[in-house]
Parts: sequence; C-alpha cells; structure tokens
Amino acid sequence: MIDAATAVECCAPLVREPLTAARADEMARVFKAMGDPVRLRLLSLIASHEGGEACVCDLSEVFDLTGPTISHHLKVLREAGLIAGERRGTWIYYRVQTDALRLASQVLAPGAASAVHA
Repeated sequence: MIDAATAVECCAPLVREPLTAARADEMARVFKAMGDPVRLRLLSLIASHEGGEACVCDLSEVFDLTGPTISHHLKVLREAGLIAGERRGTWIYYRVQTDALRLASQVLAPGAASAVHA
C-alpha cells in the first residue's frame, strides 16, 4: 500500500505549466545546439576557462578539426544564445551566456519556475 506522502510525490506535476509553443521552439534550438558532442565540449571549455572566457585560438587547438568546422560549431552555439563573442584584434573571445544555461536547466528541473514558460 502507498502512503499519502508517496502518492503526492509520485503524482505531483514536475512543472507548474507546460511550455508555450514559442518557448518550446526557442528551447529546442538551445538543446539541439548542446546535443552535438563537439559543441557541448566547446561550451564546457569556454565555461571552465580562466576568467570565464576563451580565445578561439585556445579552443581550436583542443580538437582535431579544421578552423572552419570549429567556427561553424561556435556559430551554432552563438545563434542559440549560449555564448557571446567579442573581437579583440584578430581573435574572438567567447564567454558563456549564463542566463541561457540557467533557463535551459530550469526547463529540466522539477518544480521549474513559471518564468521559463513566458
């Protein structure tokens, strides 16, 4: 027999309300961008880099990929709103957009705030 506390826990909704169609489209782009192993590693490398930002020159040497391929992956992450870049001379420095990561994590978190559904 299941006690009342267990019944409430197992049957309670995980989020307050479902995603709107517009938010689902936006979040799908974010999750799709993170769904590629190279892009997920790039995001992780940028997030863990000293000072919170990384030069594309530092990122390129980690992979056995061409420069244009790395640039493509960075573009996908940028267009998904996960990173931002700033040109300094001939190099671009990337940093993670923490708000985008926070929103993505809230979509997956039980009891996610309704602000995610806006």
